[in-house]
Amino acid sequence: METVKLNNGIEMPVLGYGVFQVSPEECERCVLDAISAGYRLIDTAQAYYNEEGVGAAVAKCDVPRNELFLTTKVWITNAGEEKAAR
Repeated sequence: METVKLNNGIEMPVLGYGVFQVSPEECERCVLDAISAGYRLIDTAQAYYNEEGVGAAVAKCDVPRNELFLTTKVWITNAGEEKAAR
């Protein structure tokens, strides 16, 4: 898998699995399948309403958490460090 080196020296995959339009009911299974297929970067967003499934898949998979990259986007009303942390 091709990677890009981040400013902190960590290598991150350039190709990820996105869960846009994956139903909340199917999301956990789809992400588990993607991780099993070799994906290590999962992209989601608060507006997709399936982040819980992503989290469940990450918790259940046999890949160490420090080998996975999760990217997400917060809705504009939740922008900022304090609101996003909640």
